[in-house]
Amino acid sequence: MVDIRERDSQPRQLPRRRHKLTTFLLVTATAAFLAAAALRLLGIDGTRYMIATTALTPYITAGGVLLGLLALVLRRWAVGTVVLVVALVLVSAVAPRAFPDSRPNGVGFAVDVMSANLLLGTADAEAVVRVVRARDVDVLSLQELTPAMVADLDRAGLRDVLPHRVFHAAPGASGAGIAAKFPLTARALAAPSSLGQAGALVDLPGADIEVVSVHPMPPVVTEGPDQWQRDMAGLPGPDHGGLVRVLAGDFNATLDHVGLRRLLNRGYVDAADQVGKGLDPTWPSGGGVWPPPVTIDHVLVDGRCPVDDFEVVDIPGSDHRAVITRFVVPDR
Repeated sequence: MVDIRERDSQPRQLPRRRHKLTTFLLVTATAAFLAAAALRLLGIDGTRYMIATTALTPYITAGGVLLGLLALVLRRWAVGTVVLVVALVLVSAVAPRAFPDSRPNGVGFAVDVMSANLLLGTADAEAVVRVVRARDVDVLSLQELTPAMVADLDRAGLRDVLPHRVFHAAPGASGAGIAAKFPLTARALAAPSSLGQAGALVDLPGADIEVVSVHPMPPVVTEGPDQWQRDMAGLPGPDHGGLVRVLAGDFNATLDHVGLRRLLNRGYVDAADQVGKGLDPTWPSGGGVWPPPVTIDHVLVDGRCPVDDFEVVDIPGSDHRAVITRFVVPDR
């Protein structure tokens, strides 16, 4: 005969096991969230895996808010409170990118700058030129510019709309270039880098500007992020009191990475962030969910320049979306 006390204890054990399993899963998820949040909040780039994790900060932030609310619903008060506090700190860093900043008053020449990564020269050259024409682009910054791509762009009519150029075409990902409506003078503005980063003085009406086509080594290569960090550190800061300087290209970095935040702290502003489009993803193009789309293509402009507009545009044949911004170069 079965003991009645033994039968009654069996149903009680199931809720206890579920309780322990729920607690274990919440604690595990909390530990993972806090570790990822620490990378961003403490400014740790670390290994290539850490850098890849930091690139996902907007997703991690949203996940942290949901995790904290779930923990509170399940009455795990300590876990929920800790997660929500950290998540809200991340929200304060990420959410402002979705809202426009106040535009400072500025009088000068409005210039449209576009940047496009051409994916080893396989992007659709006609599409690039079509966007340049439609958006009335003044300055075009190109990365992964190959000799064959230069020929394709010329056949598509790039020279007709942007006749001036400083091109350093090369096979693979090493080529870079700048094309413009206005006269260009080549300048070595960035330190020597692993991939090409063309620089030029643009002779605009009223005031000249300097432009760099940015393309540091990706930090997630098997060799690690050291070269990426050196390339980012070699980008020039703003010339305070001198010419307006613009960094436009594929930074292989989001606004959450230390190297890019250092540039902003030196006096640049991110054009997308200024107009509330700082969360618009630029890589990979195509609208897939894996890898999660992130924002690694940027136009950084001198903080003296009011930013009027920013947009991302799909370019067939490239894994990056092009970025286009309009800002005002103040009269000198």
